[in-house]
Amino acid sequence: MIKVGVIFGGDSVEHEVSIISALQAMENIDEEKYEIIPIYISKDRHFYTGAALRDMDTYKYFDNMKKFVKEITICRKGNEIILQKIKGLFGRNVNTIDVAFPIVHGKGVEDGSLAGYLETLGLPVVGPSVLGAALGQDKVVLKQVLEANNIKTPKYIWFYDFEYNMNKDEIIEKVESLNYPVIVKPANLGSTIGISTAHNKEELIKAIEEALEYEKKIIVEQMIPNLQELNCAVCGNYEYMETSFIAEMKMKHELLTFEDKYLGASKGKGMKNSKMPSSMSTSEFDIPAKISEEMTNQIYEISKKVFRVLNLKGVCRIDYLVNKETNEIYVNEPNTIPGSLAFYLYKPKGKDYKTLTDELIKSAIKDYKNEMRKTSSFTSNILSEYNGTKGIKK
Repeated sequence: MIKVGVIFGGDSVEHEVSIISALQAMENIDEEKYEIIPIYISKDRHFYTGAALRDMDTYKYFDNMKKFVKEITICRKGNEIILQKIKGLFGRNVNTIDVAFPIVHGKGVEDGSLAGYLETLGLPVVGPSVLGAALGQDKVVLKQVLEANNIKTPKYIWFYDFEYNMNKDEIIEKVESLNYPVIVKPANLGSTIGISTAHNKEELIKAIEEALEYEKKIIVEQMIPNLQELNCAVCGNYEYMETSFIAEMKMKHELLTFEDKYLGASKGKGMKNSKMPSSMSTSEFDIPAKISEEMTNQIYEISKKVFRVLNLKGVCRIDYLVNKETNEIYVNEPNTIPGSLAFYLYKPKGKDYKTLTDELIKSAIKDYKNEMRKTSSFTSNILSEYNGTKGIKK
């Protein structure tokens, strides 16, 4: 049986969101095909494994529950990837994993940091590669790549904290050239954390100062008028891509807040209540969105293009902003490891959560095998000819 290491948590402001996503996913991985190995990264960056990590109550009282889990490190020994207990005189092998399934959100984990570590170990990894994850996480670089590929995104300016501190008036003047209202965002966070709208200079300064509490790099975007917010997921890799149904978000405010997304009481239309939420977001939405066939096809085409140019794989949810009067479509941002793995966008197509996770795991294994067929090193050893500094080009 294939051992799947589901990795979640991390030193991120989206730590708790990651826990919910991962617990939900583990309930929807086919245990007749896969053995699920939970791997939790605490906020102080320690790794743990153990069956207790599949119970939500463990995280409510984690300091008291540590005795029921094992602190581990992930390493390679021979042809195996080992979860090794690190306490005690000698390291003891606790378990092994065959595939890594990161379900992480935010800076320090979703940005390619974790994917890079796992790929260095030589593991099949579900989800984006280092490059795709990094591009999806940094909203500034993301926009630059989208613009280079003629994909429309809202007008923006960006700056670092030290630049704002040194040239505050100049930066505010540039922002005001976008015209109010604007949206102020930390460049590398998600889940609407640290994001605010500003309708005047006073609100702008307050919004920037709040965003700077979370991040050194800030982006300010022009707010799209007559706003309609749509979501579309893409599942697959560079060879094959499957789009989901398109969802229309029901806006309670100018901007969907963290509370709207995760702490509200309402569920998505047609979703059933259960112990675990049916989707990470409790925001109201319509699936499929009430848009024209022409716009639907446009969004499908743009979604696949974004997925390709960002070097993505696994499942990604792409968020769109639409001006309802002009029908202009703007890419807001991709979520390279979306909450609930965006299963609720595929469910109306007849693909349930268990089928989605199965496809993601199989795709990761296939991608890994294909990558192993490529030449990654040469049999010749240039070091055999090395003799100190002799022969080095000047």
